[in-house]
Amino acid sequence: MELTDDDVLEILKLFEQSKFEFLHLQQGERKITVSKGGYVPLGTGAVPASAPAAPAAVAASAPSPAASKPVPKSVTKPDIAVADRGLVPITAPVVGKFYASASPSDPPYVEQGSKVAAGATVGLIEVMKVFTSVKTEVAGAIEQILVPSGEYVEFGQTLFLLRPDNEAA
Repeated sequence: MELTDDDVLEILKLFEQSKFEFLHLQQGERKITVSKGGYVPLGTGAVPASAPAAPAAVAASAPSPAASKPVPKSVTKPDIAVADRGLVPITAPVVGKFYASASPSDPPYVEQGSKVAAGATVGLIEVMKVFTSVKTEVAGAIEQILVPSGEYVEFGQTLFLLRPDNEAA
């Protein structure tokens, strides 16, 4: 039995909700290593997470559709240049597939320059046919969109940069 993309997403979802800190799963050629907090035991062949604050780091190797796409790097903290500019990151609340609109025929929730209120929905993330809203914490203007619609994202990955209202120009 081969693991599908949906199987991998379900494993990640269950791991994220569990009390476990580390999981290493191997089925045939595919290896999945997941860690919370960047912890990876020696000898697993997995690459440790670059940022200890990242709750999940995934390393997969197999000739499969899921492994053919690169896993996006988690951006949990804005770099110094972003912090200096006063931008607020809007991050992914869960692991899954990011969507910029409710359906392919609908316009995106936000575009660069869009004004948003605190608590506004700016995107959706799908995991196993369950959708989670990506919401803003503060009011402001969308300064930059970092992830295209249809991309897989990690928990805590920065999706948007927002300029708070008190700094909007």
